[in-house]
Amino acid sequence: MTVTTGDTLPDATLTAMGEGGPEPVSLADKVKGRKVVIFAVPGAFTGTCTEAHVPSFVRTKDGFAEKGVDEIICVSVNDPFVMQAWGEQTGATAAGITMLGDADASFTKAMGMDFSAPPVGLIDRSKRYAMIVEDGVVKAMGVEENPGVCEASAGEALLEQA
Repeated sequence: MTVTTGDTLPDATLTAMGEGGPEPVSLADKVKGRKVVIFAVPGAFTGTCTEAHVPSFVRTKDGFAEKGVDEIICVSVNDPFVMQAWGEQTGATAAGITMLGDADASFTKAMGMDFSAPPVGLIDRSKRYAMIVEDGVVKAMGVEENPGVCEASAGEALLEQA
């Protein structure tokens, strides 16, 4: 089943880099009683993800804050070391965007958003999407049909729905 608007997010434990190394992050704790934006990408350091998707949320971060969004979270099927380096390289970390790894794709699969593209080395990766979540419930969502496109899931498109 693919999670969509009106659904409750599946529970998941993602991973972030903390001061002492990788740390588990309960998604349920992140969204409980809060308004958050979660956007997911096929892979850190890949073209559209680096050049379009992350920058769209860096550009719109203040706009989301004005609409009551407590936190913007980026999720990718990558380990926390990669997510930390990518967040630093793209300016996402400096902008205050939380970078979380879904290394085993368990959250991505529970969302029904997984795909594989073996010719380009992407196995069990996330479709490109973005959503507004209030207290664990998806209130708005944009999903791309093509992983190389960033339109419906871009920060600007989601901000219009906030």
